[in-house]
Amino acid sequence: MTTFVSATREVAFAPGSTWLRAQSIKMRFLDLACIVIAVGGAHLLRFGTADVTVAGGDTELSYTTLSVVLILTWTAALEFGGTRDPKVLGTGSDEYKRVAVSSLWLFGCLAVVSYVFQLQTARGYVSVALPLGVILLLTVRFAQRRSLHRSRLEGQNLHKVLLIGAPNNVNHLSDKLNQHIVSGYKPVAALLSDSVSTAATNLPVLGSSPSVDMVLSSIDQTGADTVAVCGGAHLDPAFLRQLGWALSARDIGMIVAPALTDISGPRIHMQPVAGLPLIHVTTPKLEGLQSIAKRGFDIVASAAILAVLCLPMAVVAFLIKFDGCGPLFFLQQRIGKAGESFKMYKFRSMRVDAEAQLHALSQQNEGNGVLFKMKDDPRVTRVGKWIRRYSIDELPQLINVLKGDMSLVGPRPPLPTEVAAYEQHEHRRLMVKPGITGLWQVSGRSDLSWEESIRLDLYYVENWSPAQDLMILFRTLRAVLARDGAY
Repeated sequence: MTTFVSATREVAFAPGSTWLRAQSIKMRFLDLACIVIAVGGAHLLRFGTADVTVAGGDTELSYTTLSVVLILTWTAALEFGGTRDPKVLGTGSDEYKRVAVSSLWLFGCLAVVSYVFQLQTARGYVSVALPLGVILLLTVRFAQRRSLHRSRLEGQNLHKVLLIGAPNNVNHLSDKLNQHIVSGYKPVAALLSDSVSTAATNLPVLGSSPSVDMVLSSIDQTGADTVAVCGGAHLDPAFLRQLGWALSARDIGMIVAPALTDISGPRIHMQPVAGLPLIHVTTPKLEGLQSIAKRGFDIVASAAILAVLCLPMAVVAFLIKFDGCGPLFFLQQRIGKAGESFKMYKFRSMRVDAEAQLHALSQQNEGNGVLFKMKDDPRVTRVGKWIRRYSIDELPQLINVLKGDMSLVGPRPPLPTEVAAYEQHEHRRLMVKPGITGLWQVSGRSDLSWEESIRLDLYYVENWSPAQDLMILFRTLRAVLARDGAY
């Protein structure tokens, strides 16, 4: 058995995460600064330095007083809205959602109060303060998250996690947490839920068949501030209840990781029944009104993008023709929704005889083993290297979107040879239209392994939502500018 040795702490309680408290305090000051700038800016833009009184009603209220009250209540709304909850700081979209919702609720209440007391609050004042404040708050949160992620990649600002479970479950959760270290959880040791062999574990093992005292002793040894119970662990419910009490007394976090993978938050709902927290996993909605809304968005957005980029695309077309003879577009057979084939449009970035040379270059494949990729492909033209670097060659796929063959966001459009080699579960990729961009596009593109590419596509299908599409479109712009995995 692998052991993990360190000095035993003499303190009765494990210390809290000082970085977490510092982060929370920092966010309070930054939020306050954003609100003061937004409200103060709205006051100056609308009234200048004059101390104007709110019109209407019997109450004498100056806009200076209203601004001070608004700053205080906005700060309180963010506090009670859970925008600084450690569970949402630094990961996921809940942090941004809570900031926006708390702000909208506050200004909704302001509208109700103005109506009840017949206060004619200046629309110019409100129309500046609300959007400016939300934009500043979200921008600062985004910048803080990037800074936090960088520090976590350097091994700082991390929760130390003690894992409890069977070896395979411990390994799975440990691998996932280490792969996504920016979420803030660093596995440090494990306790096995039974007396099986420990040879397969990839963490220091401090014991098996754990008791509450063993868990607390392991916390003292490792300095862990979080305990994660892995799904599938054969543990007595009474033990978990007692463990929860003991950890609460020490201010140690407790996580129960269910044996569910690649399921996003919106599909998971907890319902307490007879003292049991039952987890409901809903089925993703791929049809009906949401599907109609997605198609409508595709049509409007793709038409608008084509209208804006028609002249730059014409310049690209001229450069391709000027660079050499051959067709302007490269048409390739791809498989779409429900297995239907279609012709996918791309600006031609390779020589005309590129397909004929593929066999001769097959031994130099630098892709994921299924798709052929070369970072310095000799078949790529001079203009082709440039348009591929910035994904400009994919712009004609907007025509496929307008025709209904593709969507703006979706799984990567597969080749017929790929689909022929699919395993049974991989056919779920074909439940939705392929996309110009998707999770694969914003997660590394050509640098991804085949298995990771499949996993991301399946995750998208299983967890599709309009909010996720918007997030992917935003991240696509960053990925294209960064040129990660583009060759």
